[in-house]
Amino acid sequence: MAFKLANGSGKVIRKILWIVLIIGVVLYVQMYYHEYLSYLMMVVLGFFVIVFFFSFWFFRDPERYPEMEDENDRAIIAPADGKVIKVDKYLDEEYRMEESQIVSIFMSVFNVHVNRYPVKGKVEYVNYKKGKFMAAWNDKASEYNEQAIVGINANGNHVTVKQIAGLIAQRIVCYADVGDEVEQAQKLGLIKFGSRVDIILPDETDIKVKVGDKVKAGETVIGEFFN
Repeated sequence: MAFKLANGSGKVIRKILWIVLIIGVVLYVQMYYHEYLSYLMMVVLGFFVIVFFFSFWFFRDPERYPEMEDENDRAIIAPADGKVIKVDKYLDEEYRMEESQIVSIFMSVFNVHVNRYPVKGKVEYVNYKKGKFMAAWNDKASEYNEQAIVGINANGNHVTVKQIAGLIAQRIVCYADVGDEVEQAQKLGLIKFGSRVDIILPDETDIKVKVGDKVKAGETVIGEFFN
């Protein structure tokens, strides 16, 4: 399978490449005129070369298919790779406007950072909120951190997905527009170098995961609607 990069990652990779090239030129000049500085510059250049190649791996975009033997219209798929850090009751005052359930997924730097739609349906709500950049595992991050909120009507079941920035991850890419007809596991966006995705579901949803579980975007079934 060919190696693919996530849409929206090119700008970050180009910036790192320019830094590597500039440091390379400076290193060449320093080696010519000031040999004693060349060793320090080589260390700095080496660091950015590692970061450059790490960026290719970090922004990987593998193919994903739901882990279901048969088609199940009630199944809800994980919107992000990572570890489940919260499963609880939640009052959604952004899109659902009622008592709900929340599943929070923390993405480490080792996870794929492409986010995917958990359900098939129609996008009815999109909002980008400026905010803080607290650590993603902080429970208050769901309310106060910078985030993109997407509301989806899945055959009458209303689902909210929040892409939440973290302490380091401060760049959210969201492809959603109001009116979009979306498929389950279709790409929703990504969070560059971070961090957390919340999915908010109807209160009566049958949640299939618990805190500590590892999930994969577009593959792992995290719950089922009752209707």
